[in-house]
Amino acid sequence: MQFIDRVEIQVKAGDGGDGLVAFRREKYVPAGGPSGGNGGKGGDVVLVGTPHLQTLLDFKYKHIFKADNGKRGGPKNCTGANGADRILEVPCGTAIYNAETDDFIGDIIAESETIVVANGGKGGLGNQHFLSNRNRAPEYALPGLPGEEFSLRLELKLLAEVGIIGLPNAGKSTLISVISAAKPKIADYPFTTLVPSLGVVRKPTGDGTVFADIPGLIAGAHTGAGLGHEFLRHIERTRVLLHLIDVTSEDPIANYHIIEQELQAYGRGLAARPQIIALNKVDAVDDTLDVGAIAAQLQAILGQTPVFPISAVARIGLEPLLQEIWQLLSP
Repeated sequence: MQFIDRVEIQVKAGDGGDGLVAFRREKYVPAGGPSGGNGGKGGDVVLVGTPHLQTLLDFKYKHIFKADNGKRGGPKNCTGANGADRILEVPCGTAIYNAETDDFIGDIIAESETIVVANGGKGGLGNQHFLSNRNRAPEYALPGLPGEEFSLRLELKLLAEVGIIGLPNAGKSTLISVISAAKPKIADYPFTTLVPSLGVVRKPTGDGTVFADIPGLIAGAHTGAGLGHEFLRHIERTRVLLHLIDVTSEDPIANYHIIEQELQAYGRGLAARPQIIALNKVDAVDDTLDVGAIAAQLQAILGQTPVFPISAVARIGLEPLLQEIWQLLSP
């Protein structure tokens, strides 16, 4: 399944039905009055959240969505039928923007949450409404009003409480595969992970917490370099960031600064998000590498932010790391 997290669509609400010009024709009623009914309201275009979708793939090949028009008014003061609404299911976590003005319209976070993105037009008045002492036989009615029409941009932002970030090959996919049931592709080359992966990690209480493995951030990610520009938005909703650093890399301290600079440049409060640092792959270090010294250097930079030496592969140090995450997530 393709992971599509950003699309543009065109939505058109239904037009209102026209009002009707009609007159009563009844036996034994020599001068029947106006009896044209009102037109029906046009259908709305409505987005509704569903947990059964994980991407916006349904909108990749079909971009135009229209609701039904209202029906024309009928004789005998009958109102025309309202047009059917067009219901579009989207994944929970979808943000909606006006594609032309870039104005934010709303967020769909929960299952069955709805947002009306285009309102149907009002039905026109039939000639019955224009009866007066001066005009006993009005021969005109009003047309229905057009429904709203917009170009929308939909952006999916994953609903995860913990976002795992780091340079390519820091071990993010390995970590999420070990602590959850997620099975992302894992290999020893950069950009193995091409789409975000979600995994549910169980707390000691039995509750599940969603972790998101965010694909390869590199220097310049916020400007479009690498894959980060496409996926930085997926950590906007996270409550805690878990920054994974490969302790066996040439300069772990420099790697830390690369990611921090990208968070600062991207903005939206990511740099101020609670963060935990994990020095990964401690099982692969040789005698020449002092993991404690690297951790001390980072601690001097970070102050109160915790630093945890771990190995996702060997499952070393994972329990203290998770305990710190549960503490940060606790109310």
